[in-house]
Amino acid sequence: MLQVVDLHMAFGTLEVLKGINLAIAERELVFVIGPSGSGKSTLLRCCNRLEEPVKGQVFVDGTEITAPKVNLNKFRQRIGMVFQSFNLYPHLSALANVSLALRKVSKRSRAEAGELAMAALQRVGLVDKAQSYPNELSGGQQQRVAIARALALEPKVMLFDEPTSALDPELVGDVLNVMKDMKDAGMTMLVVSHEMRFARNAADRIVFMDQGVIVEEGAPKDMFGNAQHKRTREFLQQVDH
Repeated sequence: MLQVVDLHMAFGTLEVLKGINLAIAERELVFVIGPSGSGKSTLLRCCNRLEEPVKGQVFVDGTEITAPKVNLNKFRQRIGMVFQSFNLYPHLSALANVSLALRKVSKRSRAEAGELAMAALQRVGLVDKAQSYPNELSGGQQQRVAIARALALEPKVMLFDEPTSALDPELVGDVLNVMKDMKDAGMTMLVVSHEMRFARNAADRIVFMDQGVIVEEGAPKDMFGNAQHKRTREFLQQVDH
């Protein structure tokens, strides 16, 4: 469903990604872990072309989205992204935040966009907050609205870049539960996060990155219990899992 081939990325002379190869199957949840500065977020941003790789290819559902003349707006409907910050419009209700993309990007009528937006809010457990504004919602609720906004476009793949890092600890669980429900419903997901317990319990595969390369990857039980690479073991010893 998502394939990255020989991906290179640099900011000036700083090489951030050094030939990443990664394939994610349909319905698979792949968790990317690693120290700060290892290239995890840059990899995600290259996967939906928020960053332009200097070399390499990205394919989504068989289509090369790094091709020169690809329709980026059309393709971005197929690959949703959720960031650390919620990026909601403060002057719009939760419902309006979710329905806006449906109207502007998918060209749905106002009525149809409203129906689809309510269905997306229902998926994240926030129908009762549809008319609330972002400043009336907790951080966890705002992040769930952001997830609903991405889900409403019916993407093939969802990318999560540290979706819980800006949340108070007691609010993290609600967001992780929504992500678990999405996995159970069959969504293909690539997640960058430090939530190691969630990685252990929910991921199909864990990828460890360091200094712009994939050092090691495997099933959670193998990575947490029997990592092959010394650098992986050192990193996991330093984090709470």
